[in-house]
Amino acid sequence: MRRRWRDDHEVFVKQRPGATSESYQYEAAGLAWLRQAHHEEDGCPVPWVRDVGTDRLTLDFITTTAPSPEAARILGGQLARTHMSGADTFGQLPPNTQQSFIADIPLPEGTWETFGSFYSQARIRPLAQQAQASNTITRTEYAIFEELAEALETEDSRLLGPAEPIARLHGDLWSGNVLWRRRDCVLIDPSAHGGHRESDLAMLALFGLPHLDDVLEAYHHEWPLDPDYRTRIPLHQVYPLLVHAILFGGTYGSAAANAARTALATVSP
Repeated sequence: MRRRWRDDHEVFVKQRPGATSESYQYEAAGLAWLRQAHHEEDGCPVPWVRDVGTDRLTLDFITTTAPSPEAARILGGQLARTHMSGADTFGQLPPNTQQSFIADIPLPEGTWETFGSFYSQARIRPLAQQAQASNTITRTEYAIFEELAEALETEDSRLLGPAEPIARLHGDLWSGNVLWRRRDCVLIDPSAHGGHRESDLAMLALFGLPHLDDVLEAYHHEWPLDPDYRTRIPLHQVYPLLVHAILFGGTYGSAAANAARTALATVSP
C-alpha cells in the first residue's frame, strides 16, 4: 500500500495475511545486510526500511520505469559485487536474526561448510517433505528429490561444479523482485543468506528477466563465471520450484522433479 510518511516521504507499507513478525524482522535485516554491500562494495541498491512492526514493514517507495539494457548492465556488475561481499558459512543469516523464510515458509536453521550439504539439508529435503505432506508432489517425485539430496551430500564436482567462495545472496531473486529505474535496479523482498552465487543467477532465469544476457555479461566481467555454470541452472532451480509447488501447487512439483532429473543426469553412470 502506497502512503505518505511522517516527513511527507512516499513509502510502501507491506502487509501479508498470515505473515509473522519474525518474517518482517528477517526481511528488514536482510535488506540491511544487502544495503551494507551496496554502500561498501557498490552492490545492488535496496529500499530503505522506515519501520518494522509486528504486522507490517514500511519501506521507501521506489518509482520504476521500463527495463533497459543499460540498467541491466549496471545490475549485473552490482549483483556480482553484492555476491563478492560474502558470508562466513552456507546458511549464514543476516545479523540479529534467528529464523529465515522464503515467502512465508520457514527454512531450517544452521550453518554448513559445504554447499552440497547445505542445499541437501536446508533446502531440498525439508521442502520436498513439506511438498509431499501437502500432496503437491507424487511419491515418485519425492523419491527423485531424495536421490538428489543424497547425491548432493557427496559434494561431487560433476553435480556442483568447482568450489566457490560463499556469496551474500538475495535468495529470492526472481524477476518480480527486481525493480527497474532509469539508471539501475533496486532489489526487494530478499531471503538473504550465505549461499552459492549460481542460485541467484538461476532464479533470475527461472521466470525470465528482461535483458538477462546483458546482466550476465556484466556480471561475468566483474566476477567471471565457471564456463559450465549454465549446466547447473536446473540444479539451482529445484529449490524455487519446490517453493512454488508448496505455495501454488499445479505443475510446479513436476517441474521441480524434472529439474532434479536433469541435475542428476550429470552424475549418472
